[in-house]
Amino acid sequence: MALAACRECKKEISTEALTCPNCGVGTPTTSTPKPNHKPGLSKNFVILVFAIIAVVIWSAANSPPDPDKKSIMREIAESSTVKPLAENSVATKKSPANASTASTRVESLTAPQKNAVRSAKQYLSIGGFSRDGLIRQLSSSAGDGYEVADATVAVDSLNIDWNNEAVKSANQYLSIGGFSCKGLIQQLSSSAGDKYTASQATYGARQAGVCQ
Repeated sequence: MALAACRECKKEISTEALTCPNCGVGTPTTSTPKPNHKPGLSKNFVILVFAIIAVVIWSAANSPPDPDKKSIMREIAESSTVKPLAENSVATKKSPANASTASTRVESLTAPQKNAVRSAKQYLSIGGFSRDGLIRQLSSSAGDGYEVADATVAVDSLNIDWNNEAVKSANQYLSIGGFSCKGLIQQLSSSAGDKYTASQATYGARQAGVCQ
């Protein structure tokens, strides 16, 4: 039981007494209980805590990186760098010197020769022709009627595989009739026929499958 001095007689009495047993005064103890303050953080303590946190952050920011992490970062940076194309790459390769030879030849032709070139291409698109046979077709009065010189220049300005033309002619003959190996070669190389050279005619007949 707590004791306190009576406010009147100043004698110690119980704090729970409603009247003082000595002097009879009511509510003898009027002492106001002290507020129950919870212990809190002092201002100096808070400042100290923030100072410690600031020091830790500064130390982490200014400390040298781990050697392993540093090397990894360097490797990533190097691998992400775009390297220049090699001098001998595909993008820097030059086209062959003879790539524009055919177009240069055509541009140097006269107007009749250019027309003969167009006619020659039309004939080659529908069938096989030897060099002499194509020139004859272009210069014949029953054909296109070009001058022989113009027809010759036009044909020679084109890059034509005459062996391949002989194969085309051989297949055309075989599509309309039967031929022996010798007979087909004779037809392809005859002056009255296609006028291929003997080697071209032989190649065409063999590639067509009649000289097995």
